[in-house]
Amino acid sequence: MTLRRIAAGLLLALATTVASTAGVAAAVVVDIGVAPPPPRVVAPPPPRAGWVWVDGYWRWNGHRHVWVDGRWIHARHGYRYVQPHWVQAGPRWHFVPGGWVR
Repeated sequence: MTLRRIAAGLLLALATTVASTAGVAAAVVVDIGVAPPPPRVVAPPPPRAGWVWVDGYWRWNGHRHVWVDGRWIHARHGYRYVQPHWVQAGPRWHFVPGGWVR
């Protein structure tokens, strides 16, 4: 077994332990060495009052990137929505899920 596989197994075990003890609010951390494909160019539907468009994004399913279509979500008064996105840190890629910020 390679060192990389051992490290991946330990990371998975740690993430599973943290998620099981943190309850419903647990976030899954995705930090991989595989760059996501370029985002798909999709024109969002026309604006809807009281709703925010969440852009589509590439999700890592443990083996490869899978496209998640955009969708409408209810707006939250006093908040703005940060779109889901990938951030490169050296040779690694970290997924930042979308969410509401004040």
